[in-house]
Amino acid sequence: MDQFSYLSVLLSIILGLAITQILKGLRGLVLARVRVRMYWLPVTWAVLVLIVAVQSWWAMFGLRHVENWTFLGFSFVLLQNVLLYLVAALVLPDFFGEAVDLRAHYFGHHRLFFGLFLLTALASLAKDLVLSGHLTAPVNLAFHGGFLIIAASAMLTARETWHRLLPFLTGLLFLAYIAVLFARLP
Repeated sequence: MDQFSYLSVLLSIILGLAITQILKGLRGLVLARVRVRMYWLPVTWAVLVLIVAVQSWWAMFGLRHVENWTFLGFSFVLLQNVLLYLVAALVLPDFFGEAVDLRAHYFGHHRLFFGLFLLTALASLAKDLVLSGHLTAPVNLAFHGGFLIIAASAMLTARETWHRLLPFLTGLLFLAYIAVLFARLP
């Protein structure tokens, strides 16, 4: 077993837990629907975070070319995945017991949710820097800049009109990100 195969097991488990969190939240939403005051934003973000988690797992295959793994390098890869798990864990509430207001949940957690989203993008950039010794390619850096701007703006305002626009902007940006950089396995 090579180094990457060994290290990717833990990374895959964490990404699998992130995906499980989202799917469990969507399941809870369906099962508790009579006790849920629906609001489309957290559901839309749940789908987007699911796509981000799958893309992260897809992109992780590119790390197989790293020849000299260090604990520091692995720590940054791990950090990015742990932060993504936390984003996934916050996107939808737990649906145990009492009634749930998805709008109240969303705006009650938007600063933390988007703060973790921002930290995930920063960890992704730091990971590339630590593993390769230089910043990522300019196109990848530009996409990350877009994600950072979206996350920071969402953290700083609770204006509902802006938050209603953000999932569409993020979705388009992320689909372009996948199409340009990750359409095929490296």
